[in-house]
Amino acid sequence: MNLSYRIGHTFFRSVARNFYDFRVIGAEHLRQPGAALIAANHVSFLDPPFIGQAFDEPLFFFARKTLFDHPLAGRLLRSWQAIPIDRDKPDASSLKATIRLLKSGKKVLMFPEGTRSPDGRPRDAEAGVGLFLAKTGAPVLPVRIYGTFEAYPKGAKFLRPAQVTLVVGEPYQPDLTADRAGRDLYQSLADEVMERIRALTL
Repeated sequence: MNLSYRIGHTFFRSVARNFYDFRVIGAEHLRQPGAALIAANHVSFLDPPFIGQAFDEPLFFFARKTLFDHPLAGRLLRSWQAIPIDRDKPDASSLKATIRLLKSGKKVLMFPEGTRSPDGRPRDAEAGVGLFLAKTGAPVLPVRIYGTFEAYPKGAKFLRPAQVTLVVGEPYQPDLTADRAGRDLYQSLADEVMERIRALTL
């Protein structure tokens, strides 16, 4: 970890564990060596830092491109290994950079739904996560976070008390031998990811 990431990691770990009684179910799966696409449900702005602090190694993750427009915010996000992306028109450089990271053995956190759930329930996956799986063959580590919706749901102005739990599933290798190609393959891979996330219960 670089110094900035380590400071952020320490801060969010302290917040999660001291104020939100953060717990992990299936913690043994967090120590998987090598590359992994960490796929999670998305219900709150708290999801990336709270999931990230559960790992003892740094993660890469996507952040909305407009957040990088502010010089200080952009510099901080880059030091925290955020990858800028435009959800409406993903650019080739971000996609290629993410593929390179996975192929080089890094761990990348992704939210297959593409945006936060308005009601806390998992939504359908977009095809994007399947594209990265098809291009890299990276193993998937499905995780599901509970409690961050209650702590800071979409549209909330203030943090609320809650108990946050991260359920970590078993890593699996996506099946790339199916008789599909292009977007059909990407969507089928993404759908399987979401099925596995939904299956992770308390």
